[in-house]
Amino acid sequence: MYHYNDFDKAFLAERNRQFRAQVERRIAGNLTEDEFKPLRLMNGMYLQLHAYMLRVAIPYGTLSSTQMDTLALLADKWDKGYGHFTTRQNIQYNWPKLTDVPDMLDALGEVGMHAIQTSGNTIRNVTADHFAGAAADEIEDPRPLAELIRQWSTDHPEFQFMGRKFKIAVSGAAADRAVLKAHDLAVRIVKNDAGVVGYQVLVGGGLGRTPMIGKVLHDFLPREDLLPFIEATVSVWNQIGRRDNKYKARIKITVHEHGLEDIRARVDERYAQIRPTFTGVDQALFADIQNHFAAPAFRNAPTVEFDSAYEANPLFRSWVDTNLATHRIDGYSIVTVSLKKQGDTPGDATSEQMRALAQIARDFGHDELRISHEQNVILPHVHKSDLPAVYAALRDVDLHAANIGLISDIIACPGMDYCALATARSIPVAQQIATRFDELKLEHDIGHLQIKISGCINACGHHHVGHIGILGLDRAGVENYQITLGGDATWDAAIGERAGPGFAYDEIVPAIERLVNGYLALRDSPEETFLAAYRRLGLAPFKAHLYPEAQANAA
Repeated sequence: MYHYNDFDKAFLAERNRQFRAQVERRIAGNLTEDEFKPLRLMNGMYLQLHAYMLRVAIPYGTLSSTQMDTLALLADKWDKGYGHFTTRQNIQYNWPKLTDVPDMLDALGEVGMHAIQTSGNTIRNVTADHFAGAAADEIEDPRPLAELIRQWSTDHPEFQFMGRKFKIAVSGAAADRAVLKAHDLAVRIVKNDAGVVGYQVLVGGGLGRTPMIGKVLHDFLPREDLLPFIEATVSVWNQIGRRDNKYKARIKITVHEHGLEDIRARVDERYAQIRPTFTGVDQALFADIQNHFAAPAFRNAPTVEFDSAYEANPLFRSWVDTNLATHRIDGYSIVTVSLKKQGDTPGDATSEQMRALAQIARDFGHDELRISHEQNVILPHVHKSDLPAVYAALRDVDLHAANIGLISDIIACPGMDYCALATARSIPVAQQIATRFDELKLEHDIGHLQIKISGCINACGHHHVGHIGILGLDRAGVENYQITLGGDATWDAAIGERAGPGFAYDEIVPAIERLVNGYLALRDSPEETFLAAYRRLGLAPFKAHLYPEAQANAA
């Protein structure tokens, strides 16, 4: 992983020093809240419903054990003993004191972390496939590219005060695990017919109040052309994007209003202007960055202990079958650690759990951890012989839930429990759904089913691309939950279809139960997933189970 050099360290120290002085001026009354707001947002600090919130960047979701230990330190020393991992591969602290935030940023700086551009109308934290560098279906590790984009975009003078935020994702695998088509701009590493590695660029995706699927802006770019092409794209949007209405300021609206071909022509024109200014320095930097991402020293060892535990321990076997993915190296596995134990807050981890994960990564995971956009933690490189010990260590801190990809593995935003923008609660709904289906003992019979919950129209919980999406709204002061069906966050991305009228807070869990029981009755075999059944049958039969009274009245 990337390690800060002397320039990086000096830059971050100076940035933190400036913010410390700004905080002191705010406390002294020399800055009003309106004057302070843009300054704190540039350093990842929000004013939430009950307190300040600090959002820390985890670039492309990659952490070392030392960095994870530092995140635990922040939780213990300056918060309430936990942190919340987000769908942007960040971590949020919901209860810091304003006076403590400069100290938190200094502690982060000591381990090469920061909170820059995790908020504001700028280029946000660049995200990536959480299996990067480990996945068997990967063409190339996308993290060096993500790091190049991070360095290019950090404090880029042209892109600090845009019409709205801008989100970028990268992936180097056949499967899309980074929700590429829901981003303002996405880069997919591909090979052409000659076997040469290059980049496909997508533009205009996004969720929120106007969800749209990203479109291919360029099929294949050589390495040396990518960064100027991205700069040209962002520059065009920054110039012609809507600034009269913040709800129409995202690039997806610009693409929709102008049309893809017009945007492509404008980007090509801008690219021709700026391409000569890229003299190859970016490629030299990229080559240096790639050296930071050398593969760990994988080992070859027998798997007898794993094989024995798999045969003898049904709980371990269930966890292996559910939470592990195929690694590109024989004898290794990718471990997804669920932060979604039934009844817990999705994405939350205590400081004790963070320290345990850090130690497991040191002992068994080549000192690497990842955060997924699905709000779980990944151990990307674990030899199979170590899996029984990893499972035991996870059990010790209650992180052994075997539910990845199942109905309780719910994405949920903080909702009205924390967020000043939220119009309904998300966390309790996720907890109650997960608990209910755990009581019914149906999770594994149901199979792969993604529920995503947002507490407002901003869609931080990605509800639009959930197989079942839940959107919490305020209807005359009462929480009301809309359900969408058939969303998909993969390369076959789709926006879910609204099922019908919303449900009250005390009705939403029974509604989901009816819906899922309906799926079990409708599927043609246990192998047919919820999404596959929905695509085969359409909305009508699912709607009939969701609204039985309406069906009865119609009859």
